[in-house]
Amino acid sequence: MKQHTDLPCDLLPTAVRQFFAAHIVRDADTASSFLAEDVVIVDQDETFRGREEAYAFLRDAGSEFEYTTEQIGAHRVDDTHWVVTVRLEGSFPGGVAELDYRFALRDDLIAELIIANHPA
Repeated sequence: MKQHTDLPCDLLPTAVRQFFAAHIVRDADTASSFLAEDVVIVDQDETFRGREEAYAFLRDAGSEFEYTTEQIGAHRVDDTHWVVTVRLEGSFPGGVAELDYRFALRDDLIAELIIANHPA
C-alpha cells in the first residue's frame, strides 16, 4: 500500500491501522478482531450490524473483482472519529474509486465504519 497522506499511518489509532492492514490483504478474521461486538458498518446503501454480519461483509466485499488499494489521505476528526481516504483501481465498473472510511472508536475498537464515495 502506497501512502500519500496528511496524517502518517503510524499516527492512526492501532485499531484503525491494523484493521486496514488486514482488510487490504482480505484477511477478514484479523480485520474483524478490531470490531466491537455491536459494530455497525455502512457501505454505500447497505448496513451490517454486529460482528457476525460485519465479518461476512469483510469476507465477501469486492471478492468478485481484482483491485489495488492505496491510502491517499487520513485525518483525525476528534478523539474518537477518524477518516481514511483510499483509492481503489481494478476490474470493477468504472475502474477507479476514491472512498472515505469513516471510523468511530469505542474502547479501542471500531464501533462504526461508514464507507462512502470521497467528495470530488
